[in-house]
Amino acid sequence: MSLRERLSARVSLAARITVLTTMAVGATIAVISIVVFFLVRMQLIHDLDDGLLQRAHAAAKTDVVVPATIEGYPPGYLAAADIKIAVITHGHAVATKADTDVAAYTGPAELAVANGDVQQSLRTVSIEGVDYRVVAVPAGRRTALVLALSLASADATLDRLGLVLWVIGLSGVLIAGVAGWGVATNSLRPVRRLTDAAERVARTEELRPIAVTGDDELARLTISFNAMLAALEGSLQRQRQLVADAGHELRTPLTSLRTNVELLTQADTQGGLSAKARGELLGDIRAQVEELSTLVGDLVELARDEPLVRGPEPVDLAESVATSVRRVQLRAPGIAFDVRTEPWLVTGDAQLLERAVTNLLDNAAKWSPPLGTVGVELRNGVLSVADSGPGINEEDLPHVFERFYRSSEARTLPGSGLGLAIVEQTARRHGGHITAGRASSGGALFQLWVPGRRPTDARAYDGPSRLAAPGGPGGPGASEVLTR
Repeated sequence: MSLRERLSARVSLAARITVLTTMAVGATIAVISIVVFFLVRMQLIHDLDDGLLQRAHAAAKTDVVVPATIEGYPPGYLAAADIKIAVITHGHAVATKADTDVAAYTGPAELAVANGDVQQSLRTVSIEGVDYRVVAVPAGRRTALVLALSLASADATLDRLGLVLWVIGLSGVLIAGVAGWGVATNSLRPVRRLTDAAERVARTEELRPIAVTGDDELARLTISFNAMLAALEGSLQRQRQLVADAGHELRTPLTSLRTNVELLTQADTQGGLSAKARGELLGDIRAQVEELSTLVGDLVELARDEPLVRGPEPVDLAESVATSVRRVQLRAPGIAFDVRTEPWLVTGDAQLLERAVTNLLDNAAKWSPPLGTVGVELRNGVLSVADSGPGINEEDLPHVFERFYRSSEARTLPGSGLGLAIVEQTARRHGGHITAGRASSGGALFQLWVPGRRPTDARAYDGPSRLAAPGGPGGPGASEVLTR
């Protein structure tokens, strides 16, 4: 990490904003001060030059240019005016008798004016450490009048201006620093609230939203943070509910399984059970293990509430329906399935889709009476499953896809209450949806839609045909499977 990065990591954001603001204001004031100083200096010198030229031209028209007059001019008057005067005539400079440094402000430039080579000259010279502005104008034949005006007054004015600009600049920087700190502190208050809220969540897991003020970027950031807190609260609530429900649902089969195992162990120590009783007990244990395995599988599937992790592939939903019907038929041999399907290609997870269809068929078979019929139809991507049971009560309809929800009638039947929740999750993960309602026969009707397309070479829908149920016609538990 570079020195700059280490310093930035140690300095707070408010301090960095304050420093940057102060530097920006200081640089601006410095540039403005320099520009003002030089503009005032240029204007001051320009005004002084104009005045000095006017005075020189006016004096050139009087008898002051006579050398005798210059030599006899009272030097005290010139000293009071802080001005020096000289005449260059025929290459010789004449000044007052007290002016011994006439050579310092008369030179080639002024001699050129006297010789008529140039119309006038204007330059700055230093005489005994003091700057003078020297002007020379023609004053007759081979004669030039030279005036030298001290710049001490102008320099003093510029020095005072420079001091004023320094004071103003430093004051502006200090004010900018204080103002920058105030602005940074006030502007970053919502950020500090967000920081405090994030630290509070990490420390206490308390997901209390933050009050939103204004409608600027920080307000939108606060709204987004509150939405994140709400989503996190919902996720935590679902997690707590899942853990609580899972513990409750797992407790029952585990308790029953442990009781049966203890009974089997005690019976073996006390002489054993009859073959019939032992078979019934082992069958009960086997059923409980299967129920427990199903419940654990359902819990694992629901815990994976995430996007598809396996690579999506083309799946013919009609084939998934046919496979699921054959599987459910083995578990419910007394139920007839009236299947009418047409090809429907879906891009997704074949395993998840097949499990969702199987859960719908298992639910329909569970609620259908003995020798009942389950209607299964797949048309235009909509899979409709209708049983011949009592149907779903109106008060239960909004809750049928909730995890572990079981109506009062379903509490006496096997199941965990997770099958329909898995169907709903699978539909959502594939971009589809599922609805529950009442079939025309009075039973429950579930309609699952998953986005897809009909194959280009698919045959038109031609109604049902009959296939023998597993086990052969007329065999034990035989029933009808009607399929396309």
